[in-house]
Amino acid sequence: MYLIGESLNVISKKIGKAFKERDPKPIQEEALLQKAKGMDYIDINLGPAKKDGHELMPWVVQTVQEVVSDIPLALDTSNIDAIEAALKVIKPAPYPHIINSIMARPERYERMLPLAAEYGTDFIALMWGPDGLPRDENERASLAVELIYAANEAGIENDRIWVDGIVTPVNIQQPQLISLMNFQAMIQDIAPGAKSTCGLSNISNGPPDHLRPILNQTYMIMLETNGMYSVISDPLDEKLTDIAKGNRQDIVDVVNATMQGNAPDLGSLSKEMQDYVKTVKVILGETLYSDSWLEV
Repeated sequence: MYLIGESLNVISKKIGKAFKERDPKPIQEEALLQKAKGMDYIDINLGPAKKDGHELMPWVVQTVQEVVSDIPLALDTSNIDAIEAALKVIKPAPYPHIINSIMARPERYERMLPLAAEYGTDFIALMWGPDGLPRDENERASLAVELIYAANEAGIENDRIWVDGIVTPVNIQQPQLISLMNFQAMIQDIAPGAKSTCGLSNISNGPPDHLRPILNQTYMIMLETNGMYSVISDPLDEKLTDIAKGNRQDIVDVVNATMQGNAPDLGSLSKEMQDYVKTVKVILGETLYSDSWLEV
């Protein structure tokens, strides 16, 4: 499982302030931290950046690449001009950089696909269509076919496309989590060779902070079982990174067994493993979500 570090983000008070003040030190410290924590890509998230994104994004890219030049970057903003300005100055990395993201909306992809083609980047194909969030896996599949076909027509092969079916919060749109897993299992039939990713932390957006890691870790395993290639994740969640890099097969095994309806008897498990069994059941909707599901 490949990891895209999420924390070089404008919503962080420290990083947001550094972006605004053009202070390179916190940005470079964060980039170096993500490298040390084993991130495979670094996401630079400016948010909308409507006012000065065209100047800010290339500056941040150059600032990061002064200290970390061997990790590809994901350029994350809805400002297309900012993406283009950054692509003009970005230095090559061992793997292609990523445009994060291109929505399944013609007014977006008709402008952005030529950029990916011209500059040789990969891109994240976001399953956000003209009507917003798809209702189910079939609507996701329909949007994927449209966007991937347009990308192929622009000369972009499937292996440069990272499909993002969109993760939703467990405490608000629980059925969508199952729909995403179903869609994830369809991707190779839709576009053989395509990659995939998601904003993993969205699943735990809303629950208390102490519950976020177990939700993120469990759902990552569930998605990977259905073919997920990568996730955008928290670099500070060292257990999640360990799981992603294949160092906690015990956790993976208990999550997969529970997904398949073969959950071990809770009394035979450690507290750590019990928590994963309970979390799988919450994500699958077998247990009603509440902030106290681990205590039941």
